[in-house]
Formats: sequence, structure tokens, C-alpha cells
Amino acid sequence: MIPLPNTRHCFVCGLENQGGFALQVLREHQAAVSRFRFRPDWCGFPGTVHGGLVATALDEIMVWAVGVASGRMTYCAELSVRYQRPTRPDVEVTARGELTANRRDRLFLASATLVDPEGTLLAEATGKYLPVPEELLPDMLADFVGDPASVFRAASGMPDASGPANSSSTTPPPP
Repeated sequence: MIPLPNTRHCFVCGLENQGGFALQVLREHQAAVSRFRFRPDWCGFPGTVHGGLVATALDEIMVWAVGVASGRMTYCAELSVRYQRPTRPDVEVTARGELTANRRDRLFLASATLVDPEGTLLAEATGKYLPVPEELLPDMLADFVGDPASVFRAASGMPDASGPANSSSTTPPPP
């Protein structure tokens, strides 16, 4: 697995965001994976992590999965989460996300799971992601601590792909 770059300020992967998760996300082939623990102060009911924070972690892992597989920075347009079991704080969980479809680099579909150390499914999600508008990319890319070009085409100076070469596909491009 290959570590992906962090940002400074993101609530989920930002290293300088004191209230955030500070997740390290790893690339595993065409997927994004992170192992982490939710803090006790992130609970809704006692001993149960707030569902909104579970959804936040699943959204983040899907954004990274889209980036890993497509080279595009995206944001969530639609998110659906199915909670299977309560997520406990201070227990290492694993989030895994994958790109499931690339619709001509205009719409990306992704899925994610959150499991406990025994492999029990805690939550699963699907999402629709849209490319970040070109005019917002410079400020976003400037917030990275690591090299965003290792993931995102825009950071490497490569033009964004569009047109016939990127027709609708359910198979992510090779690494």
C-alpha cells in the first residue's frame, strides 16, 4: 500500500486541523484504504460514534478512491449510507473505497465500506462525485502537505481528459 498525500486543513485528512480526523489514506491498487479510530468525543449516544461522522469518513474514502482511479479531484454530489451496526469509539476500523464507474470524467460513482477488526460490516455507502471546477483547483492543490501530483492530473500539469477517449466505463483505468 502506498501513502497518499495529506492536506493541511481538511476536516478528515488535514494534519493541522486540531478537531479533525487527520486520517492517513493509502492507495491499494485502484482503491483507497484507511485504518483509524474514532475518538470518544465524536459519539452521538454514549459508546456509539455519531452517524454523521461515519458518513464523513466514508465520503472521504470515496473521494480518494475516485482520485486514485481517475486522477481527478472531485466533490460529493450525492451520498447514501446504510448503517449496519453501531460504530464504537477507540476501536480500529478500516474504511475502503473504490471507483465503480467513470462517466466521461463528468460524473464518478463510488462505493465504500467500514469494517471493524473482525471484518464485521459497520456501514456501507455509495456516492456520486463531480469534478472540482478548474478555477478552484489552485487553492485546493496549495493546501496539500505531500505531492498531489502523485494522485491528481491537475497537479501534474496534465490536461484534464475529455472527449471520446473517456467514454462511459465501469472499469477504472490501470494504475
